[in-house]
Order: sequence, then C-alpha cells, then structure tokens
Amino acid sequence: MKRVRCPKCDNYITFDETKYQAGQKLVFQCPDCGKTFGVRIGISKLKATQKETNPEEEAKEEDKGCGSIVVIENVFHYKQVINLQLGDNIIGRYMKNSGINCPIETNDPSIDMNHCIINVSADKKGNLKYVLRDGPSYTGTFVDNEILGDREKRVIYDNTLFTIGATSIILHTKDHSDE
Repeated sequence: MKRVRCPKCDNYITFDETKYQAGQKLVFQCPDCGKTFGVRIGISKLKATQKETNPEEEAKEEDKGCGSIVVIENVFHYKQVINLQLGDNIIGRYMKNSGINCPIETNDPSIDMNHCIINVSADKKGNLKYVLRDGPSYTGTFVDNEILGDREKRVIYDNTLFTIGATSIILHTKDHSDE
C-alpha cells in the first residue's frame, strides 16, 4: 500500500499501487477538503518519503557520517529516521516550505515548527559532538525527564532519548551508524 499527501490539507490517502502500471497517472479527490490532484506511478526523482521506507534499512544504507535521529511517535504516526548533518539540525513539525532541515511528519499539535536544535560539530581529532537545545518551543524539550531551560544546552550521546510534545526521539551517533 502507498500513501499520497493532499497538497492542500496534508491529509494522507492510501491506495494499492500493485493495481497500476509504472507511468500511469492517477487522480485523487481528498475526502477532507475536496481538492482534486494527480500523481504519476513510477520512480520518483525525489527521495522516497520516510514513511514509505524501512527506517532500519534506510539508516544502514545511508551513512551520512553525522548519525541520525529515530522519531518514535507515541500516538500519532509512524517511526521515522532523519539523518543529521554538521551544523544546526532544526527539528520540528513538517509544514510545506518551512525551511527546517529535520522535519517530522506528524499530526502531533504539541510539536512546534521549530521545536529544538541538535548542533553537530567536530573537534580537532574529528570526533563528533552533539548538543541539544530547545527552539524555544511552547511545550519544551525533555532529556531524561528533565525539561531544558531557556538558553540551556545539553550534550547528548548515542541512544540518548529526548521528548518533544508527545513524540520520543533517539539519537544514533556516527559511531552507532557504523556498526
């Protein structure tokens, strides 16, 4: 089963792709907003969405060298793997054209569009350091059940669990990705 997202309201529509041939164009009408839109079946020029891939396989296949975060939503959606890069990785709720580089596809209203930031930097020896700070956000960022204060930065390590809204996130560092 595949899912397509309505370009107007971001609602997902599920369909069985095995009933169609590559290159065939399908037209959908969103049951929520009534928007009519088309998609073409086949290989996309864009990277497959995180929800259509297996997160464990994706993490193994794509060793970006800076690690990744695994997003495990508690009640709202699916597990996602988001690769990190050097510099600021802005984590927040996906919204079209928001400009953040680590969007979480979610319906969780307690996640802000710019909820928190993981800064990845390398020391002189090439070891990576991961520093988490709140966005600032309305609901806060929690590490080990402690809320990060305003302007507080926390160094986090492999398998650190942190929570934003109702969503849990686990950091997997570069060293973990290489195993």
